[in-house]
Amino acid sequence: MLLAEDDRAIRHALERALSLEGYQVTAVADGVEALAQAHKSPPDVLLLDVMMPGIDGLQVCRVLRAEGDRTPILMLTALVETADRIAGLDAGADDYVVKPFDVDEVFARLRALLRRTSPDHGTPVDVPKERPHAPDRQIEAAGLRMDVQARRAWRGERELELTRTEFELLELLVRNAGIVLDHSTIYDRIWGYDFGPGSKNLAVYVGYLRRKLDEPGAPALIHTVRGVGYVLRED
Repeated sequence: MLLAEDDRAIRHALERALSLEGYQVTAVADGVEALAQAHKSPPDVLLLDVMMPGIDGLQVCRVLRAEGDRTPILMLTALVETADRIAGLDAGADDYVVKPFDVDEVFARLRALLRRTSPDHGTPVDVPKERPHAPDRQIEAAGLRMDVQARRAWRGERELELTRTEFELLELLVRNAGIVLDHSTIYDRIWGYDFGPGSKNLAVYVGYLRRKLDEPGAPALIHTVRGVGYVLRED
């Protein structure tokens, strides 16, 4: 694991906690060191602080993704506005934790990210939990088409640029088109852990996925069922 955090106290505390949890941790203090270390010895997962001097966590994330590096990335951020979280997802991060955080939440999110990847540094695990037997390669619903093995998705003729988490969330909704999925079910299927009613994580991902799916004049596809969850359908 590669940890990049400029706050010395937080960096040392996290390094110690992660080491006690069984992780082999390389800790650095800024984005320049993070990129250098990632290129020198690619980690299984990255834990990046957003606000760092010089090259910040978002820039590190963008550089790695532009290079084709799909290593799972968990962002640490003190920014709580939805737009700030979306910026992290847009940069290519897979998940985020808001400061101040409980270290157990960091552990849970790291476990979830690593469960969703195979040992070869970030290759997605394609088989969804509800269908552990070899899933259909091509799935379609509500004008959406997905190639599960190639990790590609289209609305009509337009190909969608999706992060790993967005793809898995959309796949879950497409496979269950017309069925209302409650928050707990989605958290369990996508993250492997229910972060509780106070978490905004799912809402942020759904909002960002909607931005990529929506087209002028076309019907919305992901609908909120207040107090329950979400459903994919073409009204």
